[in-house]
Amino acid sequence: MVEIKIEKPIQITQRVSMHSHIRGLGLDEKGKAVKVKDGLVGQVKAREAAGLVVEMVKEGRMAGRGVLFVGPPGTGKTAIAMGIARELGEDTPFVAISGSEIYSSEIKKTEFLMQAIRRTIGVRIRETRSVYEGVITEVNYDFERNPFMPYAQIPVGARITLETEDDKASLRVPEEIAQQLLKLGVKEGDYIEIDEETGHVRRIGRVKGKTKTSYDLGGPRLVEMPKGSIKKVKETVHTVTLNDLDMMAVMQRAAYTSLFGFLEVEKEVSPEVRKAVDEQVKKLVEKGRAEIVPGVLFIDDAHMLDLEAFSFLTRAIESEMTPILILATNRGMTTIRGTDIESPHGIPLDLLDRLLIIPTEPYSEDEVREIIRIRADEEEIPLTEESLDALTRIGVSKSLRYAVQLMEPAKIIARRKGRSKVDTDDVEDASKLFADTKTSLDLINAYSDKLLK
Repeated sequence: MVEIKIEKPIQITQRVSMHSHIRGLGLDEKGKAVKVKDGLVGQVKAREAAGLVVEMVKEGRMAGRGVLFVGPPGTGKTAIAMGIARELGEDTPFVAISGSEIYSSEIKKTEFLMQAIRRTIGVRIRETRSVYEGVITEVNYDFERNPFMPYAQIPVGARITLETEDDKASLRVPEEIAQQLLKLGVKEGDYIEIDEETGHVRRIGRVKGKTKTSYDLGGPRLVEMPKGSIKKVKETVHTVTLNDLDMMAVMQRAAYTSLFGFLEVEKEVSPEVRKAVDEQVKKLVEKGRAEIVPGVLFIDDAHMLDLEAFSFLTRAIESEMTPILILATNRGMTTIRGTDIESPHGIPLDLLDRLLIIPTEPYSEDEVREIIRIRADEEEIPLTEESLDALTRIGVSKSLRYAVQLMEPAKIIARRKGRSKVDTDDVEDASKLFADTKTSLDLINAYSDKLLK
């Protein structure tokens, strides 16, 4: 078994996210939404509108504009925003923040937003590297308890088997690569590439005939079985962000000052550093070794922003180098934060006039069922048809998010009973232990005289 060692550790802690199944907007060649495709279900009008946004971006016609998703909670606003990023390319940077995150005691609001913007502007760099590539035919992770969270487990390595038409190899990879495999949701049938020096993992696509899930993972992103040897030297393309380069420059300055007896890392990046980074990137672009990749900055709960933040974003979307700005809110008429001014969605009219507004609507029962089925496949939770029916009823009567959150506890309950599949009584047992919002409010009202006020 070959063992891969990397020189530059990459720290990634995220596993499967709530929207890890999103592969695109699920549109056909005419821009019409397919009912179930690319991990998206329903929201036909919103997805088709998002498809037009993608076309405008590709044609360079989004300058001075942004997008606003408006709809009730749990109607797919974040999922469609991520679908836009996926349609623009697998390596398109996607940064999701909440409007409340900008209020930090360490850095200014505008600095936080500037860093978020530069995290969504990628630099695609071409280099000649030694890589391992092939289709995954087996992957097994080694887990240990998280030293900082004793009840959670973290991957400490993995054993994978890669195949091509002409070669086959088993690799033991370290923690950094295992974390990336989990974050990308790599499964059997995925065609991946691992940089031998840095350990960077890139998922190229799904090999035809290897898909085992019951839904369409990626439509046109199916690829042929790779040929040649597992290990090879080839020209690779990887994407870093302007903010990554900013932070590297800041750390280099800090390392220089440490030579004189002190080490101080700046929390805010100075305009001089950003200007120097931009000049270096410009030289790489002029030499043909790099290209700029505008990404997506998604700000959820946009009504939490204040006038200063809105003013900064209004100017930012009109600049030459800016990402696609997508805001989302579930508010109607409300006051702009920090003022007594009422405005639609809590957003100033001068910025609202620059936004393409896309509404989302509640899901139907059939759509709730399909979303739960997709999440179960993505999280590898086997459901019986009866348990799927039970979760669908919960999703319709209570909330989709609550139904999805019950799946993992129900899986553990089923395992304790010696079953490999989650059944209806497992879902019912989980729902008795974990309350939804309405039940929680009922309990608060029932014990109001005993609760602190």
